[in-house]
Amino acid sequence: MRQIVLDTETTGLYASDGDRIIEIGCVEVLNRHVTKNHFHQYINPERDSHPDALAVHGLTTEFLSDKPKFAEIARAFCDYIRGAELVIHNAPFDVGFLNAELARLDLPPVEELVACVTDSLVKARDMFPGRRNSLDALCERFEIDNTHRTLHGALLDAELLAEVYLAMTRGQETLEIEKLTLADEEEAARGKPLSAFQVMVLSPTEEELAKHEAVLDDIEKSNKGKPCVWRMEDIAEVTEAKEVT
Repeated sequence: MRQIVLDTETTGLYASDGDRIIEIGCVEVLNRHVTKNHFHQYINPERDSHPDALAVHGLTTEFLSDKPKFAEIARAFCDYIRGAELVIHNAPFDVGFLNAELARLDLPPVEELVACVTDSLVKARDMFPGRRNSLDALCERFEIDNTHRTLHGALLDAELLAEVYLAMTRGQETLEIEKLTLADEEEAARGKPLSAFQVMVLSPTEEELAKHEAVLDDIEKSNKGKPCVWRMEDIAEVTEAKEVT
């Protein structure tokens, strides 16, 4: 099971208005173990970031000016995510930006490249309705250290999200049943003899027995004298004894 935990940073909030991706960070998770096979790339967006966005990610136009354009890294990115499950926090935002970049190059959208897209924000809202479910809030909830996160960064956020998502989905991690030999199955079926167990038996006191009988009397009285089920066995034993004698 290959999962790619992905995050992006952008020049602004609206891909439809021409905002562009400036950073992609991806973390690979194989069979619920984070690998070192990351994908991380700064990108020259060929435009300035909106001041509000710049305050979030801190990636200046000058810093990005010598970085490759999206067209130069698109093929490598597509090959990296191909066939995997993408895990993204607020997936529509990142997928919308990625699809806008891919469309400019006449490349297929993300949904056609990957097995599926999982929105960890939707999952968090299902698990914790009515509570804050930002990445920082989830890190705090699952006791994941994010003190080094002063500015948003795609790779750092993807690494934190990978830890958060593994914590959110902790539990049964496989549907595979361990294969047993025929001898193992026979041994398991036989189990342990009863003599191997120490069973503690606590007998009721006379007072407890009297209270129990009083409750049964009340039940029978309310049932017009018909014996209650807890006394049926006793009646059967008495009847059988009379038939024998």
